[in-house]
Amino acid sequence: MHKAIARNSLLIKALPDVHVDAILSKAIWKTYDRGETLFIQEETANAIHIVLDGWVKLFRVTPSGTEAVVSVFTRGQSFGEAVALRNMPYPVSAEAATRSNVMHIPTNVIVDLMKRDTEVALTILSSSFNHLHSLVAQLEQLKAQTGAQRVAEFLLDLCDAEEGACEVTMPYDKVLIAGKLGMKPESLSRAFARLKTIGVKIEKNHALIGDVEKLQDYVEDLN
Repeated sequence: MHKAIARNSLLIKALPDVHVDAILSKAIWKTYDRGETLFIQEETANAIHIVLDGWVKLFRVTPSGTEAVVSVFTRGQSFGEAVALRNMPYPVSAEAATRSNVMHIPTNVIVDLMKRDTEVALTILSSSFNHLHSLVAQLEQLKAQTGAQRVAEFLLDLCDAEEGACEVTMPYDKVLIAGKLGMKPESLSRAFARLKTIGVKIEKNHALIGDVEKLQDYVEDLN
């Protein structure tokens, strides 16, 4: 089951088919309980990580001891490509925000394939660029979007439909979502309340989107 999910992950799907089985056979598969650490800040990176199920958060601890959420990843998403390929220390720590299944691809496996096939190198480069683009988009959101629009875009990123109704699963810990979106928990609650007026219903850790296109129009309205 996990191999089937891995094959459909964004990174693996983009790799040349001829190498997929070799990568999956050499990958390390682990299950983490909620709160369990994947790696810590300043630890040397030696693998690329793909979330197969659950939620993983990346965070930094400020000098004052406050935890700052940098990003969160869920099923099919990868992280750690850039630092792993350069054998650099992680600039963040990673922790399972929920019970999670994660596949770790040892760096040497990817590097060996990159030496043999330039398409692998281009795929990894593209993945790293997507992470950079995501960070730039987050900065844009903070400056140009309201809190409710940020939450709406977060939900759309989890949605696998482009029109009609859609249901998405979020982490139970709403503080995690608030941290990712640069909001306080109480502001997140107000944003959820605002989205009810455009057909979004929150039930525990599920969001029921009545009309995906209507929600997208709301996100894009910057007036």
